[in-house]
Parts: sequence; structure tokens; C-alpha cells
Amino acid sequence: MILTAVIWVLVAFVVLVTLIPLSRISHGAVRSFSFARQQAIIMGVVLLPFAAWTLTDWQRTVALLLLIATTLYQLAYISRFFPMSRVQSLDADPALAANEARCISVLTSNVKLSNRDFQKLIDLTSEIQPDIMVAVEIDDQWAEALSVLHEDYPHRAIRALDNGYGMGLYSRLPLENVHWRELLREGVPSLRATVRLGGELMHLYILHPEPPVPYHSTDGRDAEIGLVGMEVAKDPTPAVVAGDLNDVAWSRTTRRFQRLSGYLDPRVGRGFFNTFHAHVPVWRWPLDHLFHHPRFRLIEMQRLPDIGSDHFPMLFRLALAERNGSDESPEKATEEDREEIEEMAEEERRDKREPIGAHWEDEN
Repeated sequence: MILTAVIWVLVAFVVLVTLIPLSRISHGAVRSFSFARQQAIIMGVVLLPFAAWTLTDWQRTVALLLLIATTLYQLAYISRFFPMSRVQSLDADPALAANEARCISVLTSNVKLSNRDFQKLIDLTSEIQPDIMVAVEIDDQWAEALSVLHEDYPHRAIRALDNGYGMGLYSRLPLENVHWRELLREGVPSLRATVRLGGELMHLYILHPEPPVPYHSTDGRDAEIGLVGMEVAKDPTPAVVAGDLNDVAWSRTTRRFQRLSGYLDPRVGRGFFNTFHAHVPVWRWPLDHLFHHPRFRLIEMQRLPDIGSDHFPMLFRLALAERNGSDESPEKATEEDREEIEEMAEEERRDKREPIGAHWEDEN
């Protein structure tokens, strides 16, 4: 009886993880369930033989049908990230990849505010030598520690904060028109800067919106991501949007961003590249993102080693081609997409609360 009850509790969990994200409610208690699609698939597959062996009669039939249906649905939902699926970002051809003047490498890392193992990120950056290194959640101690990179990265934009939303951009390439903004919430900055690549200009948008939590709406996160999507869609200059978006690659919010922006996700057709949680292998999701204009081609993408944070860093190498190219473009945005973002943004601007999680690290 106990084993039967445990089986049904686990089956119910798999069903809930599948059904709850179907809701359009923009609340952390709902949206967080969409993170666990990979885990739901694993649970469904593991539970199948146990349900077949433990349950009898109608209970076995119902449980097996529920597990098969939910597992197939979850697989279909995230299948575009499987390596056998069609890619969005085209690979750079050898000639373009060899043209260093048109190539850029970007290392992104959520360092975790309370992490004080500064040297791991410093050593990793020195070893890889990316053109751009982005670190989020930096405070004054992190900014001071990373100052050893200043000689190699003479162009910088740094906003150190003690609330978990600090951000630093370290560049070998000259930066122009560096613009810090707080799109919705005081204390939650984002960055827009210009880089010259191969005689052309490109823009960098660096984001770290608020995380989803069970006790609050996700409108702040969703609206900030959507506003940047609408902005880059109107921007004639090819750009890259990167950072810890506190959202999974397959979510409704991320898919809407792609519709609004027309930007491509290099993970589609290549893998999940789960970056969080670095220390809990069975509970990982792709939270650290890079999206790019269709003129960019992918040279390399890899998840980098542990730096003591709860996020793994990511490395992207891109090349800027002369024209757009994609095997699979995002769907087109609807007027409803734009109206939803504008309404959420207006509501968030009226709310003068502190950023979500601003005091999480205080006791560390």
C-alpha cells in the first residue's frame, strides 16, 4: 500500500508539472513549474516500469497512460533543443570563422554574490581570453578582485551593487555609447553598448532580470525581457543579447522574446547547455542565455567549468556575416505579444518595491 501511494504521488507530480505551465498566469508559483520539463521526462521514464510492476488492473492502465502522455508531451515541447533537430543559428563557414576582424567571443558568468572564490573566474578568463567577459551579481569586492583583468581588458563598464544585480562588462574591443538603464525597477540595471567589429557596429545588450519566486508575479522579469526584444527588433544594427535571464530556454517568456526580436538561439538543434544549478546535477536548467541577430554565425558554444558559483559560465564565439541566415527562424510576433509587454511594463513601473531577492545573500 505504501509503495502504491508513493507511485501515485509521483505520477501526480509529473502530471502537475506538465499541466500547470499551460496556465497563462504570470506568477512564480506557476511559471517555475516550466523549468522542470527535463526532470519530468526522467521521472516519467523511470516511473513507467515501477507503475507497470506495482499497480494492478485499472490503476496500472491509468498510470501508464498518464505517464506516457505527459512524457511524450514534454519531449515534444523541448525537442527543438535536441541535437537531431534543425538549428536556428547557422554555423560559420571556414572563411568567415578565419576572419578574426569579424569574429567576437563572449564569456558570460553569474558569479553568485556570496561566492568569494574570485580567482577561478580570473584564471578562466585569462586562459580563454574572450573578447568580452560579462559578470553579473558583482559587488565592490568582486569589482576589486577583477581589477587584475584591467590591463588585458582596457574597456569596461562596471556597476557594482550589493543587492545581487551588479554587473560588469570587460572588453578587449573599444566600447562606444555605453548606456546603463533601469528599464523597470530601481536597482536592477541592464546595459547597452556599441562595439566595432570588422569595420561595422554591433550592439551588446546585457540583462539580469528578477528571478521567479513562488510568492510573487514574474511580470518584472517577463516585461524586461520583452522590452529588450521589442527594442532590438527596431534596432537596425545587429546585436547580441546575453546574460542570466532567470528563465529557461523553452519558456513562454523566452519564446515571446524570440518572436518580438526575431533573434536566434544557438542552442536550438545543439543541446540544452544547462547552467544552473552547478552543484546539483539532477536539478539543472539553461538559465544563462545568448541570442543574436540573424547576421551572426556560430563558431563555438560551450559550458565552462565550475567557478564556485551556482551557475556555470558560458562561452560563445560568433562571426558577423554580410547577410541574414537561418535554417529555422522564430515565429512572428503578434499585436497581443506587444500589448502584454507594454501592460506589464506599465504595471511594474508603478510598483516601487525593492528588487526580488535583494537581501538573499545578507546572512552569508
